[in-house]
Amino acid sequence: MSSCRCLSVQQPQRGVALVTALLVVSLVTVVAVTMATRQQIDVRRTANLLHGEQAYAYAMSAEAWARVVLKRDAKDNDYDVYEDEWATALPPISVEGGLVSGRVEDWQGRFNLNNLLGSGGEVSEPDRKYFIRLLENLGLEQVLADRLIDWLDKDIEVRFPEGAEDQEYLLLEQPYRTANRPMTDISELRLVKGFDREAVTLLLPHITVLPERTPININTATNAVLQALHAELASSDVGLLIDDRGDSGYQNLEEFLGHDALAGLTLEVEVGVSSDYFRVLTDVQVGQGQARLESLLARDEEDVQVIYRIRTPLRLFSALDIAEPDAGSVD
Repeated sequence: MSSCRCLSVQQPQRGVALVTALLVVSLVTVVAVTMATRQQIDVRRTANLLHGEQAYAYAMSAEAWARVVLKRDAKDNDYDVYEDEWATALPPISVEGGLVSGRVEDWQGRFNLNNLLGSGGEVSEPDRKYFIRLLENLGLEQVLADRLIDWLDKDIEVRFPEGAEDQEYLLLEQPYRTANRPMTDISELRLVKGFDREAVTLLLPHITVLPERTPININTATNAVLQALHAELASSDVGLLIDDRGDSGYQNLEEFLGHDALAGLTLEVEVGVSSDYFRVLTDVQVGQGQARLESLLARDEEDVQVIYRIRTPLRLFSALDIAEPDAGSVD
């Protein structure tokens, strides 16, 4: 009888021990998998950080190259055109761990929105009329000009008839006030009443925001920018100006103003044949990601200075990027 009792007691104990052992193994497995997963994530995170810093270093090198080219160009030329060395895009170049490409853009071949204000903060009527013509040529409402001026000027008086000052913006669901100062970045335009995504998209190739009043470089200006120079300037006349400009451009302002297409016309806005402001866009592919550096450069007789840099963090490629390479474009 006693041997039977021992056997019946040992069997449940063996079962409990087996369950306990399985539980311990399961817990150890879960812990091990979790630790391995976290380790892999940490390794990837560290690699991404290193790739991001490496990409930024490559981009800074490309920016330095652009500064050297622009400084050399200023010594060699009195005017800026598309056949200059700076205008040649940097094709993808193999570097350790990836590719670097870039381009320099003349930021004065566009209308500077801050030109709408004079040097003393007053409204520049010639530039206002110019901007109205540019808007109309692009199929946009001319009232956008006065709304933008209300955003820029120092006062809080609404320009007649359809301007927009603080009272318009304070009634929004997410209220804010007008800047009442020159713009610092083109993205600010989306805050101004009427400048929706469609309007801004149409304007972007033809406008810029610079820290001072600047003339329009007619050697790099777009068709729309040139046609807005005068109300009586027809699209056919602009075509003649661009054809005769070619890649070599107009070497001096007198050559441009003496063109037959401008006969009898007086330009009210300031134009020129050289530029002081340039944007550098550098794209870098390192490891499994892509990064971009945007730099605004200001050139004078002595040097080329950096006004600002906008650094886009490393973006990892997705399956969609691999399937459709063009989807990775940041333009």
